[in-house]
Amino acid sequence: MQEVKELVDKLRDNVSKVILGAEDTIDYILTAILAGGHVLIEDQPGTGKTMLAKAFAKSMNGDFKRVQFTPDLLPSDITGLSIYNQKEQQFVLSKGPVFTNVLLADEINRATPRTQSSLLEAMEERQVTIDGETMQLARPFLVIATENPLETIGTFPLPEAQLDRFLMKLDMGKSTKEHELSIIDCYIENSPLNTLEAVCDMEQLIQAQERISKVFVHQDIRKYIVDIVFALRENSRVQAGVSTRGILAMVKSAQAYAAMSGRNYVEPDDVKKLAPRIFGHRIIAVGSQNQYKKNYDLVNEVVVTVKVPVESWEK
Repeated sequence: MQEVKELVDKLRDNVSKVILGAEDTIDYILTAILAGGHVLIEDQPGTGKTMLAKAFAKSMNGDFKRVQFTPDLLPSDITGLSIYNQKEQQFVLSKGPVFTNVLLADEINRATPRTQSSLLEAMEERQVTIDGETMQLARPFLVIATENPLETIGTFPLPEAQLDRFLMKLDMGKSTKEHELSIIDCYIENSPLNTLEAVCDMEQLIQAQERISKVFVHQDIRKYIVDIVFALRENSRVQAGVSTRGILAMVKSAQAYAAMSGRNYVEPDDVKKLAPRIFGHRIIAVGSQNQYKKNYDLVNEVVVTVKVPVESWEK
C-alpha cells in the first residue's frame, strides 16, 4: 500500500497549502475519496468549506462544479434535462452540474426534499436517469455537501435516507489563535488557491480506490465492527441505530484509512477513530434533535464499552 500512501501524502500536503489547521478534516475527506464515499460538512459560514472542495478538485486535476441550494431549486437544475432544439427539430440533452468529479452541494438543507432526493441515485449508484435514459457519472465522483448549523429558518432537514448515503459527517475542526494568524499570513497578498497545481490525475485515484479492497480485514475486526453497531442499536438512548449500509461504509473506510498509513491490514484503532464520523449521523439519539456533536459523543461512549479484540492483524 506504499503507492497509496505516497499519493495521499501528496494530496494532503497540497490541500494543506490552502486549508490551514484542518489536518483531521483533510484526512477524513481523503479517506472518503479512497473509499468512494461522499462527505457532509456542518459548520458555520466562513470556515473554508467551499475552499476545501475547490482545493481537492484542483489537486486531483478533476472537474469541479458548485450548486447553491435554494428552496426554488429543481431536480433538473442538478441532473439536467432535454431541451427542444427548434433548428435541429429534436431534443438535446443539457447535462446538469452532477456530471463532474467533485460536486459542492452548498447549503444542501435549503432545498426542498424533492430536490435533495435528486442526488440519491447519483450518490449511491453513480448514475442519473433523465427522461427515461440512464447515464453513468464520471469516476471518481465525490459530493461534498455543506450545512450551516446557525440558521434553521427556511431549511429542510435531510431525511435519514439521504444522510445514510453520506459516508461521513464532519466539521472543519476547532481553530486556534496560531491557525488564524497563519491564515492571515498565507492570504494577506493572494489566495494560494489561485496558484495551486494538480499533484495527481483521475486514473491514479481510480487505481488507488481499486487497491483499497485488497486491504485485509481480520475476522475479529469484522466482529468488532458489528459488535459496536449492535451496542448502538441496543442502547436505550438510541431510537434508531446504524444501518447495514453503515457497516459496509465502516469496513471500506477502515480499509482506506489503513492504506493511507501504508498498512495492508486494518487495526482496531482505525475503527475507533472513524466510528463517530461514520456512525454519528446514522443514529437517531433520544433528545438529540439531529445535533451531530451529541451523537458523536454518544458513539464514542458506546465504543469504549465494546471489548477490543487482541490479535495479530496481519494476514
